[in-house]
Amino acid sequence: MTVILAMNPEVNLSYILQSLGLTILFVGLIGFERQRRNKIAGLTTHLLVAIGAAGLTIAQQMMIQDTIMFIEETMHSNPELLEHMDIPLQRQRIVAQIVSGIGFLGTGAILKTNGYISGLTTASTLWISAIIGIIFGYGMYILGIALSLMTLFVLTIIKNVIRHNVDEYH
Repeated sequence: MTVILAMNPEVNLSYILQSLGLTILFVGLIGFERQRRNKIAGLTTHLLVAIGAAGLTIAQQMMIQDTIMFIEETMHSNPELLEHMDIPLQRQRIVAQIVSGIGFLGTGAILKTNGYISGLTTASTLWISAIIGIIFGYGMYILGIALSLMTLFVLTIIKNVIRHNVDEYH
């Protein structure tokens, strides 16, 4: 049981505020970049997507925490019941639903007019914002910060270098 507990941090007020605060800070930077470029989904949309994803992930962590506590109580009082328990892995189910749901939202940001497709980057940033929210919701703060910074790097530095090189050839 200690292995399960080590993989699931205790969800308390501090954990929730830290997860949501980091989500707002780092996804806010991504949303601000999109809004600054006058894209269809800006700061508010990115924040709402990420906060929702983080909130569902935190709720899932709470369910897992409750399940672990139930198992620990059952282990001591009725160990024979553990053999007959089927505990669903809520972790994968909720995250899978978040990811597929954001896919539908991102589709709304993609426009095709006169053979020109726009909105792919904004759809991608909505998707990565949800992923960042999930990661912060799991309490994986270093990964969430690294992913956020890499996303900003791609949106600002890489995109400008590519745009600059394309302009030079024309």
